[in-house]
Amino acid sequence: MSETPDSASPRTRWAELVGDDGGADYERRIQQVLDLTSAAGGNPHGEAELVVSLLPEGGRVLDAGCGTGRVAVRLAELGHPVVGVDADLSMLRVAADRNPRIPFWLSDLADLDVPQGIIGAGFDVVLLAGNVIPLLAPGTLDQVVRNLAGVLKPDGVLVAGFGLDHEHLPAGVEPTPLSDYDRACAAAGLELSERRGTWEGGDFTGGSYAVSLHRHAAKAPSPLGRLRSLLHR
Repeated sequence: MSETPDSASPRTRWAELVGDDGGADYERRIQQVLDLTSAAGGNPHGEAELVVSLLPEGGRVLDAGCGTGRVAVRLAELGHPVVGVDADLSMLRVAADRNPRIPFWLSDLADLDVPQGIIGAGFDVVLLAGNVIPLLAPGTLDQVVRNLAGVLKPDGVLVAGFGLDHEHLPAGVEPTPLSDYDRACAAAGLELSERRGTWEGGDFTGGSYAVSLHRHAAKAPSPLGRLRSLLHR
């Protein structure tokens, strides 16, 4: 993992809520939720299953804001190359203990200070699960989305799921409107291709949680390209 993020960088809302040593406690709490979900017949791996459905053969995943590695570890178990990035060192320590073979990198998404050797040719899916978007540092949404779009392959997909009201967010966290997120994506050259109501599927119909899939916007042909197209008709 890289060095600790610059202390002058704005702190994420997550860091303001839990401090810098909440990883182990978070892991205990999320495991309790997952156990209850499984006991009730729910699917604790909905995020990973959606990602797998979007991946080409051999496709790579960036789990952005990976926390304690729950989704990244599941993807690795299913045989998919994955890199995890998070700004919380205590979370990454838990993640690395769970699977030391996964590259987990310490960086704020607003900086995305990840070596080019890890980024490589880019990622087929960039995942933002677990309310990453509303827990970003204030004022960094545009930069985060721009950074993530920059490591997304030309035919890749940015997938983000987050709560849209206070009931589906930690106490004290203000919701991020979908319109703000879509605007940030558009500014980064991404367009909405699908919006679901849950990780398992179903169209979004204005509920309190949304899973959004954005892809690189199709580029308009250049004047020379249009001329060539006309000449070959």
